[in-house]
Parts: sequence; structure tokens; C-alpha cells
Amino acid sequence: MPQGAARRRTSFRCRRTFGAAENRKKKGGAPLENKRICLLNDSFPPQLDGVANAIVNYASILQKTGTEVTVGIPEYPGVEDRYPFPVVRYPSINTTEWLGYRAGYPFTMEPVQALRNFRPDLIHCHCPVMSMVMARTLRELTGKPIVLTYHTKFDIDVGRAVRSEFLQKEALRMLCNNIEAADEVWTVSRGAGENMRKLGYQGDYLIMENGVDFPKGRVPDSELRKLDDEYGLDPKKPLFLFVGRMMWYKGIRIILDALKMQKEKGLAFTAVFVGSGLNLEEIVAYRDSLCLQAECLFPGAVQDRELLRAWYCRADLFLFPSTFDTNGIVVREAAACGLPSALVRGSCAAEGITDGENGLLVEENAESLAAVIGEVCGHPDALRRIGENAATQLYISWEDAVARAANRYEYLIEKFQGGIPERPALKFDGMFSALGGLIGGMSKVREESARLRMRYREHHFPFRGRYL
Repeated sequence: MPQGAARRRTSFRCRRTFGAAENRKKKGGAPLENKRICLLNDSFPPQLDGVANAIVNYASILQKTGTEVTVGIPEYPGVEDRYPFPVVRYPSINTTEWLGYRAGYPFTMEPVQALRNFRPDLIHCHCPVMSMVMARTLRELTGKPIVLTYHTKFDIDVGRAVRSEFLQKEALRMLCNNIEAADEVWTVSRGAGENMRKLGYQGDYLIMENGVDFPKGRVPDSELRKLDDEYGLDPKKPLFLFVGRMMWYKGIRIILDALKMQKEKGLAFTAVFVGSGLNLEEIVAYRDSLCLQAECLFPGAVQDRELLRAWYCRADLFLFPSTFDTNGIVVREAAACGLPSALVRGSCAAEGITDGENGLLVEENAESLAAVIGEVCGHPDALRRIGENAATQLYISWEDAVARAANRYEYLIEKFQGGIPERPALKFDGMFSALGGLIGGMSKVREESARLRMRYREHHFPFRGRYL
């Protein structure tokens, strides 16, 4: 770690939502002048998920408003990054069949050195796994603070990927260690913060909600008619929509079972499931076993944001009975389009929802969801009113969300301007100190070698290039 820069771990006792006190500076998203932010995450396009979407929007908006940004993420074979901000990819291992995404290997010198040379004022990590390893190494090299945003219920991910109970406990212990190592922790919802508590984290955190990159409002009717023509949709039938990764833990079985119940009662409808994922083949097979082939369509993942927006606008009700998601960006995307959502009561995705006012709440079972579907299909005017309230009460633009984060960045940069104070040591601190020292030492050796080679050329070939 650079001279004068020490590490710290502060113990906090309360949690709170980022609010007006910290938002007093640079209101409206003015740039962090002459400041550099390094964003790190384990997922990024072509991987499509909510956190990857968050990274793209953070980087794009910060760059647009004048802040220098660099993004560090695992590499994907054959991917060419064309963004208005620099992207540094580091080696990765193909773990998509196991984890659903590629696992980064952040121990290669060149990517770490490239991020170090960016000279960040603050490191913002969005995943407490391998990207946090990169963040901790980078802090050793730069002495700059780490903000960690906790987006996902990692205990569920770990439980799905690791069968051994002993290995699960060790993996979660390492996760908690990475969270505790951050200089400030953010979460995207209260429920995400409570999930961190289950992992063993006892520190403070701020709630920083994600935004939506859709403008508020509907697409032209002509775009909706294109969907009708392409997919043979009957405008007289209600259309139900799900958007997300095709994983069972998203509540998709509940949706299919509820739709089967309504079909048996004689309801004519169409349901569209937008997305891709590890369980897609199993989900389609289950749909077929319920004889819902004619009613349930799977158009795959949609990368065109305007096309996705058209699907939201074409639907009558968004079905999202997930207790896994910590924030539910898709719920706010639906709200931007005036589409009401059916959500599980008490879930993180349902935070801010008042039943019957700006959304619909169900129990975590197919019978409850089926009952709500049957009820709302008979009251389309009430459903539209709920959608309008959702647009008014739930919508947050990414510009506003990132402006709040930028204000907090500025506060933290000023707070740690004199270095990161000492803190009680955490497990693995020594490893990161050694890794940072090794990379720093190797960099100095390379720099010295380059300097000596230059002096050698100048001494032995003084006229080379002079008259070219």
C-alpha cells in the first residue's frame, strides 16, 4: 500500500437509507470534476442480468456527466467492447453451467496494473466474490477506498452451486469477509441488507436503489401492433409477462401452475417469458407437460431495450413471484411503462408496494397468484389505474440513482483524502498485502528494465531515427 495510506474496518450499529443530508452537494448530477471511479463486477454484457445492467448505466452516466470511469470485468471469448468508457477485462474460467456466468481470475498482473495506472480516486465493487478480490488488491496498490454494493442473495447462489454443507459455510464465510473488508457498504434494498445479516455481516450499510433506463411512458401503438403481427397475438386476450433469467428460483413454476389453473377455469390468455438461463429447457418441458404450449411463449433474451420496452407496454400484468431478487429492476421497468406487477408479499421486489394501489401482492403459491389473475382480468380499468400509480410512485431513473451515488462518492473521496485509517485486521488481509506488494514490486522491476533498455539504445545507437 502507498505510504501514508492505511486500512480500516469501522464497526457500525445502525443501518439507514441514503438521503438528503448526504445529497446536499452537486444536486442534479453535476460531474465529479477531475475524479476517477473504477467500477468492478463479476458480470457484464454479453452476460445479461440486473447487475450487469447497473454497471453499464453507472459507467455511461458518470462518463457522460464528466467523471472519468474505467470498468474491470472478467473476459468473455470473442467479445469486442464498444463503450464510451474504457473496459479492462481479466482472465476468466468458464463456469456458466455451474454458476450461470464466467468466474474471473483476477490475479494476472497486466489487468491489475492497467486498473492501477488509471489512478482511481474510489473503487466501487458490485459483487463480493472475485471482483472484490480485485478491489482489495487494487486498494493495496492505490490506497483508495472501496465501496461495495450488495445486489444478490448469495446464500441462495452458493447453496445451488455447492452441495457440501462444509464448503457452503466456508464460501459464505469468505463472502462475509469480503463484505467486511469494504470501506462502505451499500445495498439496493432493505431486504438485501437483511440477507447480508444472515451471512454474518454486522456492519452499517446504506440503501442505494437502482434505477431504470427506460423513459417514463408508453411506446407508439404501431410498435405494439408489430409484436401482435410477429407473434400472432390476439389483442382481445389478456397478456401476462415475465422478464428475467430462466431459473426456477425466480418463481416461474408458480407462474406456470397458476396459468394452468386459470386455463382449466376457461380463461383465454397469452403469457410471454422473456429471458434465457440455465433452467430454460426444463421450464419449457414443464410448460409442455401442463399443455400450455399455445398460451406460453418463450421469445428468448431481448437485448434491444426498445423492443423489451414494447413487451412491457403490450402486457396487461407483470408476473414476478420471486423471493430471490433483492431489488427487482424489472418491476420498475414495468412501472415505467405503466404496467402493474403481481409480487410476493414481503419479498424484496415488493418493497414500496401497497396492495391494490401501485401493485398486487400474493402469497408464495400458485393458488394465490391464480386468484389474483382471475380477479384482475375482470377489472381492466382498475388494473390500468394501478399501473399509472406504479409509474408515479415506483419509477426511478438511472440518472437520478447515479447522481445520488456520485454525491456519496464525493463525500467519501473527501473523507479518505488523507488515507484510509487503521482498522482491526481481517482474515486474508495478509494475502492481499503480499499480492499488492508483489505486483507493485514487479511493476517497478519492469519500469526499471524499460528505463535501462532505453538508456542502452540511446548510448549505443545515438543516431537511430534522427534523420528519418
